[in-house]
Amino acid sequence: MKQFLNDILFGLTVDYADIRIEESESTQVVYLGKELDRIGTSFERGGCLRVFHQGNWVTATFNTVDESLKELADELALQALALPRREGGLVLLPALEQRIRLPKQYDPRKVSLAEKHDLIKNYNAILLQTPGIVTTVSAYHDLHRVTYFYSTEDRYIEQEQVYTGVSCRAVARDGANIQSYGESFGKSQGFAALRNQEARLEKVAKIALDLLQAEPVKAGKYTVVIDPLLGGVFVHEAFGHMSEADFIAENERLREKMKIGARFGVEQLTIVDDATLPEERGSYHFDEEGTPAQRTELVRHGILVGHLHSRQTAHQMGEEPTGNCRAVSYRFAPIVRMSNTYIEPRDKRLDEMLGEIDSGLYVVGSRGGMTELEAFTFSSQYAYLIEKGKLTKMVRDVTLSGNVFETMKNIDAIGNDLVIHGGLGGCGKSGQSPLPVGTGAPHIRIKNVVVGGR
Repeated sequence: MKQFLNDILFGLTVDYADIRIEESESTQVVYLGKELDRIGTSFERGGCLRVFHQGNWVTATFNTVDESLKELADELALQALALPRREGGLVLLPALEQRIRLPKQYDPRKVSLAEKHDLIKNYNAILLQTPGIVTTVSAYHDLHRVTYFYSTEDRYIEQEQVYTGVSCRAVARDGANIQSYGESFGKSQGFAALRNQEARLEKVAKIALDLLQAEPVKAGKYTVVIDPLLGGVFVHEAFGHMSEADFIAENERLREKMKIGARFGVEQLTIVDDATLPEERGSYHFDEEGTPAQRTELVRHGILVGHLHSRQTAHQMGEEPTGNCRAVSYRFAPIVRMSNTYIEPRDKRLDEMLGEIDSGLYVVGSRGGMTELEAFTFSSQYAYLIEKGKLTKMVRDVTLSGNVFETMKNIDAIGNDLVIHGGLGGCGKSGQSPLPVGTGAPHIRIKNVVVGGR
């Protein structure tokens, strides 16, 4: 494959070019209530060719992988040469040849479609057999992908990636009162890691039923303890996207806010993006422009110390590439994206955090949210009142909102129990979704959080 890709780019008189070819196989099984809605396996092959010259990118995607790509490369180079010069450049990297393969037991293609069907059918049945659960949405999905990358730097990388996951949601009903709860799990650990999750499904059904008895939370300002799932979503959505250098480069106000050395939180707060964590959903060895994955500290002890970069944004801002230029598939040119983004743990136990609160909320899970620069709004799956250091009544319809910079300064305790979540779904940006990412945090206690509710 290396020689074939070399022949495609050979002789181009441009500053830089790369070509990426992907071969993928994916399986999906979906149940809606007791009905099997979708089941099947699909195969894809295609690629993306990029040419960079005098500050301009010209990009094309394709499905036919043969010698005709040489004509496409020559045509893109001619287009690039015709464009007026613009400011900007790329960080170039040395020649390299590397092939990355995963352990064979992680390959979901080795598992029959019947076994995958049985797994999700069994999990769906656990939900439906629970009295009070009226319907469900249960899905299994896997993806096996091999990417072949070559650049005019004589940089050649073959990379194998695997994603497997399950998502299950139960809907409970009592008259006109309808409540739902769901969980998603799975990383880059193969099919076997999805087995033996029956207890998790029983918990999903129980919480959906418990929500029928829960009252809407009373609106106000609270001291809250947020669980690792919501903490991870918060740091990804509210802070992580602002660390992506393509956003920073395009927004003068954000450039001022995101200056290296600015204080962003308390001394104990450290935020990291790390694509090298083993077997996490946002992990990889090289990004889609051949830059090695790495651990990047964004905030260290409350101070902004890093941004996330492509080769182009690194050149533009005079910093080093961080291996964060990613694409959801060959149909898209890569852009700056997160990998596994999380808050580092400290030494506080959850019971210690709760025990120091006279009146507050313990907020669990995420139903999504919105951000607009530093303003955020997130909805949780459910919450419990904290009264005199103890969890008491479950409440629902809990929405947290505020300014991310003020909220990070109001963190007054960080737990010792980091969890990094994967599951199905992923990050969306510029029409590319869902990109596999990991989000994580330990339990976190925050003062003066505005909670919307009744």
